[in-house]
Amino acid sequence: MKNKNIIYSILALGLAAGLTACMTEREEKEEHKEKEAKLEAQAKISRAEAEKIALAKAPGGTIKEGEIENEKGKLIWSFDITMPGTKDIKEVNVDAITGEVISVETETPEKEAKEKKEKD
Repeated sequence: MKNKNIIYSILALGLAAGLTACMTEREEKEEHKEKEAKLEAQAKISRAEAEKIALAKAPGGTIKEGEIENEKGKLIWSFDITMPGTKDIKEVNVDAITGEVISVETETPEKEAKEKKEKD
């Protein structure tokens, strides 16, 4: 009987911890969306305009993901673009105020995974 109560208590604690983690992750996503919305409101260049500018630097590419962020004191649109025939990603950063291309870098899948791990 005691063992059953201990097992049920452990299961209940595990379930509660799991639910708390899910809520925290959901809250983090909402917070990220709100932050992005505030940054987007400051941008003079829309996401659609920035995508066109970025794709001009990666002809034939497809945008895998993109976000607006403050990087080194600049408001930028950052896009990861997949290129046909390679697993490498071309990262293109566009100034969200002027539309100027700030940087174009080619990232290997290993470097991309490392960056993603550092963000998390």
